[in-house]
Amino acid sequence: MELLHGWINVGNDLVWGQLLIYLLIAVGLFFTLRMGFVQLRLLPRGWQEMMGGRGHISAANDISAFQAFATGLASRVGTGNIAGVATAIALGGPGAVFWMWMTALLGMASAFAESTLAQLFKVNHHDNTFRGGPAYYIQKGLGSRGFGIAFALSLILAFGLVFNAVQANSIVAATEGAWGWDKYYVGIGLVLITAPIIFGGIRKVAQVAEWMVPVMAVIYLLMALYVIGSNLSLLPDVLLLIVKSAFGLEQAAGGFAGYAISQAMMMGIKRGLFSNEAGMGSAPNAAAAATTRHPASQGIMQMFGVFIDTIIVCSCTAFIILLSGAFVPGAELKGVQLTQKALSLTLGDWGGHFLAIALFLFCFTSIIGNYAYAEGNVEFIKNNKTVMLLFRLLVLAMVLFGALGSVPLVWDMADLAMGLMAIINLIAIVLLSKYVFVLLKDYQQQLKAGVKQPVFDIKQYPEIEARIHKDVW
Repeated sequence: MELLHGWINVGNDLVWGQLLIYLLIAVGLFFTLRMGFVQLRLLPRGWQEMMGGRGHISAANDISAFQAFATGLASRVGTGNIAGVATAIALGGPGAVFWMWMTALLGMASAFAESTLAQLFKVNHHDNTFRGGPAYYIQKGLGSRGFGIAFALSLILAFGLVFNAVQANSIVAATEGAWGWDKYYVGIGLVLITAPIIFGGIRKVAQVAEWMVPVMAVIYLLMALYVIGSNLSLLPDVLLLIVKSAFGLEQAAGGFAGYAISQAMMMGIKRGLFSNEAGMGSAPNAAAAATTRHPASQGIMQMFGVFIDTIIVCSCTAFIILLSGAFVPGAELKGVQLTQKALSLTLGDWGGHFLAIALFLFCFTSIIGNYAYAEGNVEFIKNNKTVMLLFRLLVLAMVLFGALGSVPLVWDMADLAMGLMAIINLIAIVLLSKYVFVLLKDYQQQLKAGVKQPVFDIKQYPEIEARIHKDVW
């Protein structure tokens, strides 16, 4: 295990230290500038699309735009929002929160691009639903099945296997910290409640996510707002601390400013990407499953999902930790235990118990959301019932492995897998950016003309029609 961990760390240093951070920022800036700050201009439209997303379905088997959005949010809103934020602050300082925000703001433009492409290049599935995502738009748009398979394999490793181990690991840490539950029994229990949902397929996943995600998000946000409201006078100081720490101003007196900035950036971007998944190529797999009237509609909804995940939910966790005084630089406490201590200090002992329940809901919906992503990519490589059965059993095995495994190894495995798939996807969406710009222009022109809900007419774009799957648009 030590040898494996060593090689994983070498891979992370190469992927994250030398390439991915710069690529994420560059691609985010490219789409932000080229689309005229779409993440700010169309952010209010994201709310409208989300609220109207329960419609737009024409058959009983269809997955609504809102169900696809909820599935995407189910995977986004999870352990990264609670344990990930705490880890970022513990290892990178309060300044890491600022870089999480920056990652999200730039990433919202990348999220719009990837989910819009997923809708455009989606394909019909045998059960009268749609499948799609980066593997599909790489194959259809770039004409490279090999490149598509490379992405599919990296996503299956990251979301189908490693990330589910991370979620299970966080559930175990929370229940062990709150109630002293044995991790073996918790792991077996997770397997037993996950199995019926993933064996029900992506439509079952979407149906569960549709009601569970809003419930868990509202409960957690209400609790966070109570903590923030109770300490409102301290909030300006916390915001100032975050900004000063992000640029090393807090550490400048000690001569560690350069190192502090580097650590804050690295942890903020890593944990920010793990949480909001913008540009990583994961949410497009859920976005493609929706029945919608215009590809850009789902792009806007998934862009809005990044805003909810990081700017709202992650910020709430950060404020809880920093307002409580639980964070002590250099202390051993990190991850979910740090968030639990913060809640216990601000709400009393019941805060830690509540977080264990909330984290279970967050992480459990992430497990089923992650599975939904991976399922489509397994089918992309080989659509076979036996292969799918083996994959589902392997997912359950990784849930159990995560419940019993070590925290550092599981998190570092997640970072490497996430980094590899993000690199492939970011290159692909830049190469396919011309389609994104055409679709955004079409959508905006209809809005300017007074159309309440834009509808995509593929007949107006014969060059695009020749590349996409028949009978989709």
